[in-house]
Amino acid sequence: MKVTLRQLEVFAAVASHGQVTRAADAVALSQAAASMALADLERQLDGRLFDRVGRQLLLNEQGRRLLPRALEILDRVRDLESAARSGGSAFDLKLGASLTIGNHLLPGLLAGMQQRHPGSRLGLALHNTAQVVAELLAFRIDLGFVEGPVQEAAIRRLPWHQDRLVVFAGPGHPLAGRVVTQAELAGAGWVLRERGSGTREVFERAMANATLSPRLALELEQPEAIRQCVRRGLGLGCLSRLELQESFDQGSLLPVHTPFLDLGREFLILVHRERHLSQGLLALLALCGLEI
Repeated sequence: MKVTLRQLEVFAAVASHGQVTRAADAVALSQAAASMALADLERQLDGRLFDRVGRQLLLNEQGRRLLPRALEILDRVRDLESAARSGGSAFDLKLGASLTIGNHLLPGLLAGMQQRHPGSRLGLALHNTAQVVAELLAFRIDLGFVEGPVQEAAIRRLPWHQDRLVVFAGPGHPLAGRVVTQAELAGAGWVLRERGSGTREVFERAMANATLSPRLALELEQPEAIRQCVRRGLGLGCLSRLELQESFDQGSLLPVHTPFLDLGREFLILVHRERHLSQGLLALLALCGLEI
């Protein structure tokens, strides 16, 4: 058997992109060369690695078993190349983060990574928590940073930061700036994050524990859109204090104090249990204050 690194690279790219054409672009090959590399790999392994669904190529059972092992081999080779070129200090990582973390905590972290490891390539995609988990399960990202609870058995969860959601209102809202009762909150309309976001899940759990059913006025994906709608009086909102502090300081939004709601939460770093912990991943985790 003569499985090559190029074949494994093409296989991993097809698994990530779902199409040979896009995978070929990612590994700088022609479509014909990528197709041939994948066909040669399947022939040497005596079995297909993908099922075709429409125009998409989806990993089958054999492909799912092979992917983490192929990625580990590729990661180890990259570590070897990095050590030879730069003393092991430059890394190539793909990260996924939910919006609050990506907008408020990761810029400083990525800047610190670049300062300590010049020449590193760090890609960051922003999603909600459910989407970050899906990307991690498909091995399309190396590390995830999320705000919501994660139950997937294949995902390792590393506690990172403490956070708290805050209910807020526009300055003209009758509940703005006040300590409110459960009865006052029961009749309010809400402008909320979309389902699948960690913020929405923590909020709904807190409301359910207080035996409250929120009346949804608007459902939006972007915190800035929620802030603007709440400022214009379209309902109450609930976001991380990280998203709200500047608006509170300016007086364009005001907190609504809800002592009966448990709105604390923990930011998590996620890694797939089958993911090889490359030197780049270990360096980034160390910068986060975590050692594995």
